[in-house]
Amino acid sequence: MLPPLNHLPASLPLEGAVRIELESGIPIFRAAKSVQARIAELLEKQQFYQLTESEEQELDAYEEIDDYLSFVNRTIRNLALSYKAN
Repeated sequence: MLPPLNHLPASLPLEGAVRIELESGIPIFRAAKSVQARIAELLEKQQFYQLTESEEQELDAYEEIDDYLSFVNRTIRNLALSYKAN
C-alpha cells in the first residue's frame, strides 16, 4: 500500500524538486540538490538551536517525503528485479 502524503513543505519547489537517477538500469527518485541543501541546513541548525515551529513542520514534511520516495524506490526496484527474474 502506498503511504499517503498529507502535505508538502511550503519551501518545496513545485518543479525540479525530484530528480531521477539510474542505478543498474533501475530508475531511482532522489530529492534535488536544492532540497537536500535545505534539509541539511535545517538539520545543522537543529544541532545548535531550537527550530521554530514552522521549521520543525518543514523538516517533518521533508522526512515524510523521504519516506515516500524510499517506498516508491523499493517498489520500483522490487518490480524491476522480479521482471528480470522472469
